[in-house]
Amino acid sequence: MATEIQPKPQTRTPVLLNKIEASQDVVNTAVIIPKEDGVISVSDDRTIRIWLKRDSGQYWPSIYHTMPASCSCMSFNPETRRLSVGMENGTISEFILSEDYNKMTPERTYEAHQGKVTVVLFVLEMEWVLSTGQDKNLTWHCSESGTQLGLYRTIAWVSGLQFDVETRHAFVGDHSGQVTILKLEQDSCSLVTTFKGHTGNVTALCWDPAQRVLFSGSSDHSIIMWDIGGRKGTAIELQGHNDKVQGLCYAPHTRQLISCSSDGGIVIWNMDVTRQETPEWLDSDSCQKCEQPFFWNFKQMWDSKKIGLRQHHCRKCGQAVCGKCSAKRSTIPLMGFEFEVRVCDSCHESITDEEWQSSFPNQSSISR
Repeated sequence: MATEIQPKPQTRTPVLLNKIEASQDVVNTAVIIPKEDGVISVSDDRTIRIWLKRDSGQYWPSIYHTMPASCSCMSFNPETRRLSVGMENGTISEFILSEDYNKMTPERTYEAHQGKVTVVLFVLEMEWVLSTGQDKNLTWHCSESGTQLGLYRTIAWVSGLQFDVETRHAFVGDHSGQVTILKLEQDSCSLVTTFKGHTGNVTALCWDPAQRVLFSGSSDHSIIMWDIGGRKGTAIELQGHNDKVQGLCYAPHTRQLISCSSDGGIVIWNMDVTRQETPEWLDSDSCQKCEQPFFWNFKQMWDSKKIGLRQHHCRKCGQAVCGKCSAKRSTIPLMGFEFEVRVCDSCHESITDEEWQSSFPNQSSISR
């Protein structure tokens, strides 16, 4: 009987449409203007620039505006054409853009923070401006009156902020690696819960209100998908970068998560596949495979006259194992491990073709 040869899945690669090169310093945020061939960018060079595509196919700045301090972040609402820009000096400036995107009119200034503004969000449904800063404060202001409505002090400075309009929950990611969920009211807030799964600081957050799933990226190179709506505490880990995750964006119509990293790569994750939750690492004083003692287990080392070994963990089952019992490496895409990770010998033998190949045809990467 002849063996059926299966074609190797083809990796889909994003296509570069255009490149805008003009800023003299780091571009901190850039957004596409919906239904327009346009881009808004803010930079450390203190400029706000609005780029519109000309008949030549090139992007040229229709607006070039210099701010009093470096622009650290921004939020743009296409419906109202309201642009909110956070700066290094703790100030947030708001502008209204004209219909042709050739003019912007100053609307209001908020003295929101004592240090750099790290994230700013305009919530149209609430008429709120939410912001976080290096002063470790989360603030929300009324966009109609400009008055501050509330303030919450975080344990570390915040680098990720998302808001759910339906429940009024704010998701706050900070430099301690913790994600905090707060319930915001008109003039107060209450702590809902906190959770921590990253070993590095949280660098980006992305919220999908339809599936009620929160994605967090970190300097530990990983992404975690938190199932908030399922109320089961499920957390799926995604490993596809070699450096800190810098940005996350979710496309609900295709159920794809786009992540970018300091490694220069963009990864597109297919979130329409069933993934397995990564196990918690188990504690043990000896290898859970061969029962050799770990180096801190002095009693067993003395009784067995054996030298203690270094502890490792299998990424598939979570068991504490020695190096000899976990010498194999494997990718496990269904668990989010797109790079080879340590697995124990028994788990390496049990990994199926489905577990190994499932997400490869749906993941693409592009490097600088």
